[in-house]
Amino acid sequence: MSDGVTPTGALEIASCVMFLVGLKLMGKQATAKLGNVVSAAAMLLAVVVALLATGVDFAVISVTVLIGALIGGFAAVRVKMTAMPELVALFNGSGGLASLAVGLIELLPDREVALTSRITASAAVIIGGIAFSGSIIAFGKLSGKINTKPIVFPFQLTISAISVIAALVIAGFSVASDSAFWLLPVLTVLAIWVGVLSVIRIGGGDMPVVVSLLNSYSGVAAAFAGLALHSPVLIVAGTLVGASGLMLTNAMCKAMNRSISNVLFAGFGSAVDSGTGAQQTGEVKPINPQDTYALLEAARSVIIVPGYGMAVAQAQHAVKELAAHLIENGTNVNFVIHPVAGRMPGHMNVLLAEAGIEYEQLAEPDDVNPTMETIDVALVIGANDVVNPDARDEQSSPLYGMPIIEVDRASTVVVLKRSMSTGFAGVQNSLFFRNNTRMLFGDAQKSIAEVAGEFAAD
Repeated sequence: MSDGVTPTGALEIASCVMFLVGLKLMGKQATAKLGNVVSAAAMLLAVVVALLATGVDFAVISVTVLIGALIGGFAAVRVKMTAMPELVALFNGSGGLASLAVGLIELLPDREVALTSRITASAAVIIGGIAFSGSIIAFGKLSGKINTKPIVFPFQLTISAISVIAALVIAGFSVASDSAFWLLPVLTVLAIWVGVLSVIRIGGGDMPVVVSLLNSYSGVAAAFAGLALHSPVLIVAGTLVGASGLMLTNAMCKAMNRSISNVLFAGFGSAVDSGTGAQQTGEVKPINPQDTYALLEAARSVIIVPGYGMAVAQAQHAVKELAAHLIENGTNVNFVIHPVAGRMPGHMNVLLAEAGIEYEQLAEPDDVNPTMETIDVALVIGANDVVNPDARDEQSSPLYGMPIIEVDRASTVVVLKRSMSTGFAGVQNSLFFRNNTRMLFGDAQKSIAEVAGEFAAD
């Protein structure tokens, strides 16, 4: 400490190291829980360090921290797994709003703040505002409170570009002037407006990509806020979130065979008409749980493809029970998860992990597609767009070009759905009309439980 490293500085270094260790631990399922705990402890330490450095009133801050902790704990415990994507979107928005507030404070008139800090503060306001409003729109689309189809209108991209330029110009004046208070509300409104314009034109099928991108935005905004405050901890934490979010966004786009620019600017799904087209030709062949049991009991190889419908039905525990019966029966069982299945990145992985399904049982589409003809039964539970053969075969389909799980090439496909409704992208699935497809209609949890019950009674 005699070399100039203060106790506060040492704690900051410790917090940064803990963030790095936590992120590394979260890279593997076996250590992910520990990584989450280490990262949470790092954040708590970072808050304590900030309080020690600024000398604020601990009583006031303690009350606000307690309120935030109670809200976060309540949300984590009470929110259903089906609403987890919406919760993640709100958390992203909260992070963006916090960075926006920090940036505005640093830009207040008559504050003695260095020019570089004012520049980074203005960046925190713009990016934080976009992350905040974009996340609110994403929350609305994910929860069904806003139309999941893209909202596109004439000259929308031009208006967006003008809004971005205007925000940058106002930010420049805000940085250069230390007395024009009126510029700050204008800058805030422009940033929020850009976020709204950016996300309303993105369809529901792209929401997993949008959620990860907004997560990245919130991290980048936090990093800029950290630069404005000269906070190494905030810089490191924000940079980690921003970089990991961008990496995840890139991976999601790769899984959809689309570019980020295509996701952001194409207005995917705006012209989709799920009520017409050759996709709906053919005869639907229903099946009941007893006949499904007979198929599965005779199968030597089974893949289970989970989708959002499994989350809605909360069927993951029943699915685990069925998988256990199949394995006991000598069947080779794998869970195949598409990267964009569900409403957020890793949604299906989280559901299956909650049910205690071993990580070794999980597979990616590329692991299974080459040998799909050897699969006796493909059990599709609530998945839709990620198993649609039109994405591979039908050039007129909006999904065309997106890599899918090619379950249609298995000997038999059993699809569990409540109805013949389209997926989140609004596109009808021709898989449902294939000769080797059987539709098991009803609540997935009850249907799977009935099938598992047949095994138990055998």
